[in-house]
Amino acid sequence: MTDPAASTADAAAVSPAPSWLDTPGHREWLRSRFADVLTFALPSILPGGGFAYQDADGSPMPGRPPQLFLTARMAYASSIGVRHGIPGSGELLDHAMESLVGLHADTEHGGWFTQPGTVTRKATYDHVHVGLASANALMVGHPLAVGLLEQVIEVIDTRLWDESTQTLLESFAPDWSDCEDYRGANANMHGLEAFLAMGTATGDAVWHRRGLAIADRLINVAAREQDWLLPEHFTADWQVLPDYNIDEPNHPFRPYGATFGHSLEWARFLLQLDESPLVESPSWLVEAADGLTRRALDGGWEVDGRPGLVYTVDWDGDAVADVRLHWPVCEGIQAAAYLLRRTGDQHWEGWYRRLWDHAARYFIDENGAWRNELDENMHQGTQVWPGRPDVYHCTGALTTPLAV
Repeated sequence: MTDPAASTADAAAVSPAPSWLDTPGHREWLRSRFADVLTFALPSILPGGGFAYQDADGSPMPGRPPQLFLTARMAYASSIGVRHGIPGSGELLDHAMESLVGLHADTEHGGWFTQPGTVTRKATYDHVHVGLASANALMVGHPLAVGLLEQVIEVIDTRLWDESTQTLLESFAPDWSDCEDYRGANANMHGLEAFLAMGTATGDAVWHRRGLAIADRLINVAAREQDWLLPEHFTADWQVLPDYNIDEPNHPFRPYGATFGHSLEWARFLLQLDESPLVESPSWLVEAADGLTRRALDGGWEVDGRPGLVYTVDWDGDAVADVRLHWPVCEGIQAAAYLLRRTGDQHWEGWYRRLWDHAARYFIDENGAWRNELDENMHQGTQVWPGRPDVYHCTGALTTPLAV
């Protein structure tokens, strides 16, 4: 495959050009597209609390109740909107925070309901998103943030954190009994993300130390042993389950195989850890971020002959679920931006531009809203997630480059 940085590097040898990260026109384009995303999200507000799934034109999709992780993600995204002065973001943030302390809160057993009004398990994945939400809301001064973050910390300390393995448990019955006999990289990755935000918001180094412990087990050990192809599924004692969900390759949260989008997310979080003033950063963080991103982008782009990144690959790196989702592209943009700023390597400038070209061509519509997935003809698909995506990943893609 042609190195995406090659033409950029050749041009730079003749006439040096600034990085897109520093180009005023590109930065303004990012801010404008971010405002589009939040504006499109406003109709998702549900009067009874939470947020609706949205169809192609932004209308709430009937029959799909609010979900905890979506409410928490809206709080995260709208907090960033408030920071950037985007009109409407304060309304989204108020509704999200009121829903987290009201509609979603389990006042009997503590924690939060995944889907209010139904009996579902309490998932760590959902709960750490509440940590991400409350920490970001705290950093913009939301009045409900302190109390919500205090509740999150109590739940993590007493229910979710496994001190013996320095990782997070997976899920429980509504009363916190029946701990699931499974450990997942996904919940722990988002735990690391939440811990980064919580440490930054509070100044408490314990959160970044815990995040580093999670990363050490899953990336410095498990992913390194697979040549930076990350195992996602484990037994309760952290043995890899390589064939987990082999019959469900399109599962939205626990698909079989390796997920390049997650590798790219991990890379960003590792580089954030490397910048943390709260922990001493080991040298492997940057090495691992580079290794994960190269394996995902250099090894995974157009792996089946079509533009973009597949959803999952097997342990030989061959495509399994070949649907194109928006979020791996968003995560690739953020990883490339971080690596470019951290290393100055023009390889990452090339990838940053290529990923944005791809996103603008295939995923962003004429109104600035994002398509979630593409079919085999690179048109709107519905195989994994019908309707529009939530705001989380595109918020990161549009605002992380402004902050690195």
